[in-house]
Amino acid sequence: MNTFDAIMIAEGVEPATMDEQQAAWQHLIDTGVCWNLQGFFGRTAKYLIDEGICSPPPGWGQPTKQDMEQGA
Repeated sequence: MNTFDAIMIAEGVEPATMDEQQAAWQHLIDTGVCWNLQGFFGRTAKYLIDEGICSPPPGWGQPTKQDMEQGA
């Protein structure tokens, strides 16, 4: 799946099955695109990850360099 198609499915512009919708969101999460689009995409991606519908991207939940420097 390409990013354009994934966005169109996620926005509901392109009809899709539930499996296609999940694959579209997973693509947006895996590529990191969802975090750079309007807030709806990031919030929905986080919800789908929290609910176990989509897998988190690599490093999700790991402390950042800033966290490490602050002793978190």
